[in-house]
Amino acid sequence: MKSSKAQIFSRVHRIPVLRFEDQRLTSFAGLVVIQELFSKLDVKARLRACFDHLPVSPIFGHHMIVLMLIVHLMLGYRRLRDMDYYRDDLMVLRLLGLRKLPDVSTVSRALARVDDTSILKIRQVCREMLLARLQALRLVRVTLDFDGSVVSTGRMAEGAAVGFNKQKKGQRSYYHLFCTVAQTGQVFDVLPRSGNVHDSNGAREFMMESIRTIRAACPGIVVEVRMDSAFFSDEIVTALDAEGIQFTISVPFERFTELKGMIQDRRRWRYFNRELSYFDTQWKPKKWDTRFRFLFIRKKVKKQSKEPIQLDLFIPHEYGFEFKVIITNKQTTMKKVLSFHNGRGSQENTFSELKSQCNLDYVAVRRLHGNLLYMMSAIITHNLFRELHMMVHEKDRGTTEKRTALWEFTEANTLRRTLLQRAGRITRPGGILTMSMNDNSAVKHDLLLYLDRLQRAA
Repeated sequence: MKSSKAQIFSRVHRIPVLRFEDQRLTSFAGLVVIQELFSKLDVKARLRACFDHLPVSPIFGHHMIVLMLIVHLMLGYRRLRDMDYYRDDLMVLRLLGLRKLPDVSTVSRALARVDDTSILKIRQVCREMLLARLQALRLVRVTLDFDGSVVSTGRMAEGAAVGFNKQKKGQRSYYHLFCTVAQTGQVFDVLPRSGNVHDSNGAREFMMESIRTIRAACPGIVVEVRMDSAFFSDEIVTALDAEGIQFTISVPFERFTELKGMIQDRRRWRYFNRELSYFDTQWKPKKWDTRFRFLFIRKKVKKQSKEPIQLDLFIPHEYGFEFKVIITNKQTTMKKVLSFHNGRGSQENTFSELKSQCNLDYVAVRRLHGNLLYMMSAIITHNLFRELHMMVHEKDRGTTEKRTALWEFTEANTLRRTLLQRAGRITRPGGILTMSMNDNSAVKHDLLLYLDRLQRAA
């Protein structure tokens, strides 16, 4: 039916008079979905166990502070002071089980009282939640990506130091080591570190602990590992191979002058396609005990390299080509090895979402353990968003050569705009707790779908 202009357009000139009253309203009606998610995963009880060794606050326990931080980050807020903008929201209070939110100073003091044991326990909670998902998926293989990520402090903060910081050189920072699962796009664990350490610092022990934990929870599963050149060492390669773990690691040209000579002396490269050619060989550096498969890849490029070139040193140079070397114990074809290794770029997307949408890069307080607790809250927030998607939607794909995530995940900001940030009114007509919302068909469909799938989830 065609509508007239008068039925569509209206003239609005006057600004309404503003009145602020207690109307039992909420700006986050979509939190009913998060309430059901928390109930299914028993989040509050899990967090309570992380702080049972600490003296209980007279009013707010540490587990309530962490739960509030998770909700704070889910709503898209960053600074602790931003709590003032929703402290009277009824749905936030109902989700937390509170009648009143703590002051910002109370939250800061609670963060300052956290200790090492608390951080270890909350890391364990993060691992347990992801292990439960892996057990439910019953995967044949799981792919782990290890890499460090810089968190700049911008001010004096305990445990921070000046080190590698590509974006903000000379600024104090943390340089934590992350283990992510490619199939789910979630963070399995994190190793806290200061900013002045090498990427491989503490990596071997952290890797082996993560791998053994997953193997213990999922017997018979095949574990694969991908890493960049910072982790290339005899110690790590030998440890992974001895445990029967399939791996690919980028090889740094700067540390082995022989690699440049092997590429320049090579006359016959195996053709793969119009862009790629390759050869592989069993080789080992002089001080190593065991030979491994080294895959040499040459790629045609059209762009001109404008970086400084030192032809007589380490990096092989040939106009129109780029070179890459990968060490692996996989015995499959070059195409599958290269696709598998290149798939580790998905971890950068995970870091990007963690920092831009879950505020992992925010340094909340001056104390080290307080900042680590805020970081763990951001990681759990990210994992919960991914878990919510996996509980509601079916898998979009099977295992690919790049080990792409099995779901096409909805970004956190999209979930906030379409699902969480919905106005509603909470009333009790006839004694029945009711939340009224605007009759929007898209919002109604999504909310009812999420609630129905969560309630039916095992």
